Amino acid sequence: MTMGKAALDLVVCVSEQSVFEQCLLSSPGLRLPGGNFAPILRYDGCRSAADGFNAAVSASQADWLLFVHQDVWFPDGWHTQFMQGIAEAEQQFDRLAVVGVFGMSMPNGQAAEEAGIVWDRGLWLRGRVALPARASALDELCFAVRRDSGLKLDATLGFHLYASDLVLQADECGLDCCVVAAPCRHHSRTPRSGFSADMIRAFSQSAVRFEEKWRHRLPVRTPCIDFSPDVPVLANISRLAELDTGGGR
Repeated sequence: MTMGKAALDLVVCVSEQSVFEQCLLSSPGLRLPGGNFAPILRYDGCRSAADGFNAAVSASQADWLLFVHQDVWFPDGWHTQFMQGIAEAEQQFDRLAVVGVFGMSMPNGQAAEEAGIVWDRGLWLRGRVALPARASALDELCFAVRRDSGLKLDATLGFHLYASDLVLQADECGLDCCVVAAPCRHHSRTPRSGFSADMIRAFSQSAVRFEEKWRHRLPVRTPCIDFSPDVPVLANISRLAELDTGGGR
């Protein structure tokens, strides 16, 4: 890996200063071996995740850009562990471009299953796939992109499904994506059930865009919802919403 001014710059879209301070900024895992903290590129007032990340591609000189949610907390030693994960993955994948901490993998071309380890809203999620593993989709909470890969986030997806979209972009360019072992904590306030109407509406818009864009690649299983060539994604979202709200109350 050719080293630039920094190995890894963090990129974050901030919408709530208190959450940013309590989670990401308080993370001991951002301390580097020399005692300094990893650089953070902060973007406010973003209309999509792409607003922040794509601006950082031009602003940064780091080898990797780590796009992370403001409500993620990294434990002590995380930065070193993640960079070691990248180094290990580079030995396995020839054209490594995207690296996440949780997502989906299809070992030996079989059905997609969860890969990675993350603490999410009080629960530890532990995939059974050996790591590092080739990713077929990624969770948005935390993933790194090699800055010189040419990859950018799709602004039309808003704040949903952009990491899985990036995996498919990379794959169509012949680039590799993977999940590495670097557990962190996601203090999301998004409920596991009882989603608000606004949240369902925003996610539905992103999902329909994703479905249209990648219809030629379906089926695609992401960490949050499945896309099928036979069942419209809005039908799946409606079914989940009805279950979450106790019959659509």
